[in-house]
Amino acid sequence: MSPLEGRVVLITGAHGGLGAAAAQACARAGATVVLLGRKVPKLNRVYDALAQVGPEPLLYPLDLEGASADDYAELAQRIEAELGRLDGVLHCAADFAGLTPLAQTDPAVFARALHVNLTAPWWLTQACLPLLARSDDAAVVFVVDDAERVGNAYWGGYGLAQQGLEGLVRMLHAELSNSTVRVAGLRPGPMRTALRAKAYVEENDRAALDPTAYAASCVTLLSPAGATRRGQVWAPAPAAVGLTQLQ
Repeated sequence: MSPLEGRVVLITGAHGGLGAAAAQACARAGATVVLLGRKVPKLNRVYDALAQVGPEPLLYPLDLEGASADDYAELAQRIEAELGRLDGVLHCAADFAGLTPLAQTDPAVFARALHVNLTAPWWLTQACLPLLARSDDAAVVFVVDDAERVGNAYWGGYGLAQQGLEGLVRMLHAELSNSTVRVAGLRPGPMRTALRAKAYVEENDRAALDPTAYAASCVTLLSPAGATRRGQVWAPAPAAVGLTQLQ
């Protein structure tokens, strides 16, 4: 049996580098994937690719910046109505405007970074917890950046939010440790994504790998095998062979 056979998994930022790669890997592993993102044309391309390799996915366009707590409650209700269950949430969505000194950062840009990267993922998770709790084995996975690196100068609200995400993993794990809902963080290595390109010159960024190198790790954390990583922020070794990246 495939590791995610019969499971329903929600992926945010599903049209991005890691989000798209993880969505395809989850579909191949048997999951019905709920694709959440704000760029509809890109979401549609991911949808078409997933429909060819696994169960038909569910498309859910949503901009995390403007979504309210009620919007996330509606999302959970729709998943329950259309799919009847939810077994995993993978948070891949991220917002980063570029390296800027804090003193020169636009307050709106700073607030957006904190909200999209920290507040919104929690609001979505909170709305989905009752549905996740009905699963015999559910997982909430937050993709986090290297807190030591992005905690340095010029990373602004994004860097602060990433440190907050690690704290959220620890706190939520402690509160749900006796439940059927597992919480973990995934810290992939450097990846060739649009976000990273805002901080590094691509032609000189030899450390970055295709996001597909970490897609299998997403599947692991969402599957029963992820129980061994419960409460951890896992920094896996990249896979030697990845899937085709979706642009």
